[in-house]
Amino acid sequence: MHNLEPLAAANLADAATHHAGSAQLITAALIGIALIVGLITWLKLHPFLALAIGAVTVGLIAKLGAADTVASFVKGFGSTMGSVGILIGFGAMFGKLLADSGGADQVVDTLVRRAGARALPWVMGLVGAIIGLPMFFEIGVVLLIPVILLVAHRSRLPLLAVAIPALAGLSAMHGLVPPHPGPLVAVAALKADLGLTLGLGVLVAVPTVILAGPLFGKLAARWVNVPVPELFSTDEDEDKQRGPRPSFTATLATILLPVALMLGSAVFDVVSPKSGSMVKKFLDVLGTPVVALGIALIVGMLVLGRGGRMTRDALSATMNSALPPIAGILLIVGAGGGFKQVLVDTGIANTIADAIRDSSLPVLLLAWFVAALIRVATGSATVATVTASGILAPVAAGLSNSHVSLMVLAIGSGSLFLSHVNDAGFWMVKEYLGLDVVQTLKSWSVMECVISLAGLAGVLALSAVI
Repeated sequence: MHNLEPLAAANLADAATHHAGSAQLITAALIGIALIVGLITWLKLHPFLALAIGAVTVGLIAKLGAADTVASFVKGFGSTMGSVGILIGFGAMFGKLLADSGGADQVVDTLVRRAGARALPWVMGLVGAIIGLPMFFEIGVVLLIPVILLVAHRSRLPLLAVAIPALAGLSAMHGLVPPHPGPLVAVAALKADLGLTLGLGVLVAVPTVILAGPLFGKLAARWVNVPVPELFSTDEDEDKQRGPRPSFTATLATILLPVALMLGSAVFDVVSPKSGSMVKKFLDVLGTPVVALGIALIVGMLVLGRGGRMTRDALSATMNSALPPIAGILLIVGAGGGFKQVLVDTGIANTIADAIRDSSLPVLLLAWFVAALIRVATGSATVATVTASGILAPVAAGLSNSHVSLMVLAIGSGSLFLSHVNDAGFWMVKEYLGLDVVQTLKSWSVMECVISLAGLAGVLALSAVI
């Protein structure tokens, strides 16, 4: 998953590693992942149940113990619901409000009219990158989903030709560009220069988003041709009958409000990181993703509701009708977080780290490889970033400032590699876009690999000239 969370249950992981050998841990992870895919694709079992069964299987094979396995799964489920679950709930309400008020229609009509169908994938990639800069991946997804679906609906473009560029912009910012929290973790751990890392991150991110977004989106749309889901789409006849809409400016300002709140907090942290002032504390609260999106929802009810001339009864109906369609998404995403936590607590990340700590690979390639392995094994970009940064911190001490910054970017690129069934973000994208598991692997998972490899290529290219 793309959200920030600490390395959890270190003692539990050490205990599991002590009782189970490295080969057994890796075997357990592979069996668990294969079991989940098989249960969903062959037996047509609901992903929530399949993930729970897979998590228990991994824990037992890895000798984590039945009680600890269940506790680990419940902890992962709860922590995911406590962060991502609330964001999904607020985001669903916000998205439904955008749709029912006519605000999403206004934004989409403006984009379609001004950009044209051929330029829309490029516009969506830019929008995803801008929104993704200060923001957790999950909150970016829930903000963009109604826009993505309506753009695809109105423009008649294939769904993935619109969705992949926006998702690529979000994901690339998560891994490559401070002040996003992900790269900041590595910047702090490796003592990299923040300004230099930011500049190099932008240089790497721009071609990465282009390659993984509009260009790969064309290919993904051919591989996976699916209809636009009904979650936020609207009938064109209803659109024509709809009354006044909020203005484009008011709607865009409401959508970007949580972006501004989180970016303001992040910028203030960079400018005055050690300040204990009331201003910093206030901005930190406002910049918390749950608070920022909650404020945007309340402001949206006032601005969009008023702009769309919605009555109090209409607003109430919109809020009530937003939640039932996402009940399944919440359970699946939570179970994905539980499965990821079981993998983390078995100690597989520590096993991978120990196995390649003394590798003779070039340092930037090693940084990417460590992060990528831990990401694939645990499903967490943050665990991969934190663990890889800790392993490579002694190596970074002997590098130039520019190469330390490039190491941050190499770790960030590796932390995005191959999102699959142990990543709750995988299930978010699958459910929101109405894909099956194989379609999600062929589109979203491949896109993440393209971002990761393109980011690595950019890092290696820069290392040859600076």
